[in-house]
Amino acid sequence: MIPSPSMANYSHAGDHTILQNVSPLATFLKLTSLGFIIGVGVVGNLLISILLVKDKSLHRAPYYFLLDLCASDILRSAICFPFVFTSVKNGSVWTYSTLTCKVIAFLGVLSCFHTAFMLFCVSVTRYLAIAHHRFYTKRLTFWTCLAVICMVWTLSVAMAFPPVLDVGTYSFIPEEDQCTFQHRSFRVNDSLGFMLLLALILLATQLVYLKLIFFVHDRRKMKPVQFVPAVSQNWTFHGPGASGQAAANWLAGFGRGPTPPTLLGIRQNSNAAGRRRLLVLDEFKTEKRISRMFYIMTFFFLALWGPYLVACYWRVFARGLLVPRGYLTAAVWMSFAQAGVNPFICIFSNRELRRCFSTTLLYCRKSRLPREPYCVI
Repeated sequence: MIPSPSMANYSHAGDHTILQNVSPLATFLKLTSLGFIIGVGVVGNLLISILLVKDKSLHRAPYYFLLDLCASDILRSAICFPFVFTSVKNGSVWTYSTLTCKVIAFLGVLSCFHTAFMLFCVSVTRYLAIAHHRFYTKRLTFWTCLAVICMVWTLSVAMAFPPVLDVGTYSFIPEEDQCTFQHRSFRVNDSLGFMLLLALILLATQLVYLKLIFFVHDRRKMKPVQFVPAVSQNWTFHGPGASGQAAANWLAGFGRGPTPPTLLGIRQNSNAAGRRRLLVLDEFKTEKRISRMFYIMTFFFLALWGPYLVACYWRVFARGLLVPRGYLTAAVWMSFAQAGVNPFICIFSNRELRRCFSTTLLYCRKSRLPREPYCVI
């Protein structure tokens, strides 16, 4: 491909003195780390995606969103990062056309906003899964998840596309070795609005998880036990002091003897669907583990993108003060690393994914004891 004269002139004339100061060791470290990020981002997210598609036990709401996040990270790792690798190899010079720069910048910003929007939607669904579990299981079907995913991609395109039309301006930044927003003073540039919206999305996501933590904490408070004697007729235990466990066992098909007086006219359920109502505690623990996994993803997204956002705000508001080159390079590479960190989080923080990974992809099947048909809460 023939280099664009405008892009070549910009990359050579703007920061020629900076390019001369880049040591071969720094270039080697950049190329090595970026190559590792590309490999982990593509291979790791691809393995998780294959696992989510192949294992039918993972075909449910939270893992549909995880599959979408993996697809976004694969897109960024496989398409955007190789151009960064080439620019670093060529001495922080963009050797492609202006249109290619805008397309690569569009895909990078699209992936960033998509991950932020998706993590926010996941936080809302995690709150529904724990605080309103019955509504969550009934309403959050495959088609509902597909509608949420389409909505997130639409919002992401709406955020990433205007700079292609020079609203916010995509260009090659030699200090970052990538095509992205050209951050200047907020009085002469439109990128501040995009950064404020991204910060607002991250803040809203943290607030939803904070509300979820308060909800779980409030439900764990123990109240003083007040013993009230229950009335028993043939071991049915009804009345003010009854805990309801005898009635629940009778409804689930485990009761013996006559019908409790408070349940006259109600048919006893003996099928497997009725017994699943006694597995609420196990389901609650599973939803908590999944919520913990997604919150760790959100935390790492904020931690790895945070330094780069600080550098962007620095450029917009601090007039005359340049961002230190070492800090900017570390911040940019940390934002790159975010694309490859999610597979490690999935494997190390989710017991269900580890088991499915070992049985489905590694074919390491272990003999497991049969689970009890129900558990009494």
